[in-house]
Amino acid sequence: MRKRFIFSLIFCFLLGCASDTPEPLVDESQRYPGGDTTNPILLGVNAFIQPVDNLKQEHEEAFYSGNSFFTQAWVMSPASTTDRDGLGPFFNARACSSCHPKDGRGAPPEDEDGDFVALLLRLSVPGEGPHGAPKPHPVYGDQFQPSAIVDLIGEGIPSVQYEEIAGEYDDGTPYSLLKPTYGFKELNYGPIGDDTMISPRIAPQVIGMGLLDAIPTERLQALEDPNDTDGDQISGRLNMVWDDTEQALAPGRFGWKGDASTVRQQVAGAFAGDIGITSPVIPTTHCGENQDECASIEDGGSPEISERFFDFVVVYTSLVAVPYRRNWGDADVESGQAVFHQLGCDGCHTPRHVTGDHALEELSNQVIWPYTDLLLHDMGEGLADGRPVFLANGREWKTPPLWSLGLIPKVNKHSRYLHDGRARNLAEAILWHGGEAEASQKAFKSLSAEKRQQLLRFLESI
Repeated sequence: MRKRFIFSLIFCFLLGCASDTPEPLVDESQRYPGGDTTNPILLGVNAFIQPVDNLKQEHEEAFYSGNSFFTQAWVMSPASTTDRDGLGPFFNARACSSCHPKDGRGAPPEDEDGDFVALLLRLSVPGEGPHGAPKPHPVYGDQFQPSAIVDLIGEGIPSVQYEEIAGEYDDGTPYSLLKPTYGFKELNYGPIGDDTMISPRIAPQVIGMGLLDAIPTERLQALEDPNDTDGDQISGRLNMVWDDTEQALAPGRFGWKGDASTVRQQVAGAFAGDIGITSPVIPTTHCGENQDECASIEDGGSPEISERFFDFVVVYTSLVAVPYRRNWGDADVESGQAVFHQLGCDGCHTPRHVTGDHALEELSNQVIWPYTDLLLHDMGEGLADGRPVFLANGREWKTPPLWSLGLIPKVNKHSRYLHDGRARNLAEAILWHGGEAEASQKAFKSLSAEKRQQLLRFLESI
């Protein structure tokens, strides 16, 4: 076990936290948010591409082979590269890494003419699809795909327009927020319809996913409080979504609304929706009404990624390491951590979990600090997309993990946050919080400039 040095402990009861059994607010295990899997070395722009530190030799081939299928581009069929053909017919990107550069977070378009590769638009129409899923648009399916292989034309050109909203903190310091509105400059297969629900989704960083997969379901169920029985104005609940492997409903852990149950399901959905690649989990290609030529396109096999290579990508995605904490022991960071708890941010961003047994032994029985409860929460009208997803309504989002947010500017050269990248920094992300988080947001606005900066330094450190 890695040798760990013990720093000073700040107890909740010294900071005014209400608890019958106070626990240390800062303890040594937080330096290694992924437990024994934590990447102990920061490598600048490569901070997110490292394997777990306890990677077993028997998983090395799968990890590094999976990395190649994650990073290299797919091509249309037929091709001499038979292991990587089958792109499309429609797609958003040619490789996973196009949306997740350096396994990091994608950036949204800067303006109406910007690039939509890392920001996709989910679509649905009123009603329910199979098993309670959103009902896909009859032409454009459940995801708008602007690109297509050479024999077709893409579905169209999405667009975004930003409205700047001015505001100020309680101390008079001004700020501004960007409110996006999404639409289409061009639709190549007919009108989309006024009743179509559109939801933007930015590609998040790919770290620690296997650890989130390994949190016991019982732990997440214990965190649920759908009726707010404790009266704290927070009423999180699990999304229950369809799992194609198990052919049953299961707790949703991945995706911005918790719409994928496992890493395996998330990988399959990304291959199908983003790249147009069929897999052992999702073996068919969607072709909508008015897309007659789509169905006649030659595929790259059935499925287009073999089970062996698909499993490699699942192993890779599961075993990308979380980097260690930065600025450990910094006084402002520790003060910011106290502010985080005092504002009640931990009501949704649950700091600590312990993983259970997992098929990948590296992930089992780890003390981890992702700062998420993986539950759905009402985030208010400002962030609402109006699009239900299984149990999630149009105002609910799954709590995203906060680990390594501070490395996004270094890895991806931007600081765009939230589900659509509208927030240009962490302060703006907090200011967009509403609904169950409105009390915390108002408390943040009332802080002194010094306390605000301490909170942001803490968030950048984890």
